[in-house]
Amino acid sequence: MTNLSLKDREILRELATRKAALANSARNDEILEMWNKQAKGVRDTPTVRLLFSNFPREVIDPRMRCEGQDARRLERQLLSSMVGRELFDDDTPISDRFEVNIFVKGSPFGANPIITRAKDSIGYHIEPLTDDIEEDFDIFRNGGFTVDMEGTKEWCAFADSIFGDILPSRIMQSSLKGAITNPLVKLVNMETYYMSMYDCPEKLHELMDMATKVYERYYDYLEENKLLLPTNGFSPLNQESFSFTDELPSDGEITTTKQLWGFLESQETTAVSPAMFGEFVFPYFDRMVKRFGLLSYGCCERVDNIWVDYLSKWDNLRKLSVSPFNNEEQIGEYLRGSRVVYYSKPRAEYLTEPGPIDEDAIRNCFKGISKAASGCLFEVAQREVGTIFGDYERGKRYVQLAKETISKYWKP
Repeated sequence: MTNLSLKDREILRELATRKAALANSARNDEILEMWNKQAKGVRDTPTVRLLFSNFPREVIDPRMRCEGQDARRLERQLLSSMVGRELFDDDTPISDRFEVNIFVKGSPFGANPIITRAKDSIGYHIEPLTDDIEEDFDIFRNGGFTVDMEGTKEWCAFADSIFGDILPSRIMQSSLKGAITNPLVKLVNMETYYMSMYDCPEKLHELMDMATKVYERYYDYLEENKLLLPTNGFSPLNQESFSFTDELPSDGEITTTKQLWGFLESQETTAVSPAMFGEFVFPYFDRMVKRFGLLSYGCCERVDNIWVDYLSKWDNLRKLSVSPFNNEEQIGEYLRGSRVVYYSKPRAEYLTEPGPIDEDAIRNCFKGISKAASGCLFEVAQREVGTIFGDYERGKRYVQLAKETISKYWKP
């Protein structure tokens, strides 16, 4: 790690102090109580967050002050952990530690995607490596994952040397991943992936099986080398949530992946029939689900049309992504009274359309979602927002409107 300037050190200690203050505030205690109730299956006050993953250039970049490269990495992480609370006054829980996720690299496939990103945009173009997975099957071989525990510990030690007396570090384990369709589409593009279901279904099955085995070997590797940590509380749960639960250990030795959260999604198959999902995706996901303790499922895809025949078969499913592409009322009927969290991701255009926000439209949106999710464990995360036009008050008002409407219309 590079030496830090006195200025950078002072900035980082100031940020650590701000985070510690948020973590030890009465407001944070209230928010943690909301998350802990959800963790116990108690239908109480739903949590509401505005996620900034698609517009960090508006909420992180302008507030960066450090100059050194390593200092800026620490600064970015500290700022990111506080955006929801400092700028939007949402229900993001704040930890009194500096969390460092275990450094993991790898892919279920051996090839690297060629992606061109648009300037000043989140859009990108995929340059396919092949349009024939049967002929070029070998390029997908040799996928795998590696864990850099020493690098993780070194980064923690570096952070502790700067502000460990204020905000001690803690190594965290993220939920286990099992993505296949997303990394595959980034290698071949959507058209080739879809056409392979017709042109060479046997080879596509072989590819899905090969990728699943890569994950299974990775899970074995984690167990055999004692590299597992609890996924509970503040541990990151993919799709930008948290791992609070009373069904998995929060401390102590973890010996099997069945003691952890896992995450799966297949938004790339949202345009195929449920039967095609059942043929080309479900059997491979089902193998991985059996390795998880609890499961969070979904991104932006439809889940209403694959619930009955597929997703409902997973007894350890505890969080289901409900995007606007779903029949939200139908999902509510499926989940009502269960331990599965209705993880709502509302429409984003109410924030991203130019001009003043349409408050009545926002209220109507959350009125409908609240009624659909009544009787369910309920969590809201506003994702897929590309811009708030640099207007933090816009984001704060949106959260306020959402919370007010939910408190009026959602019923436990």
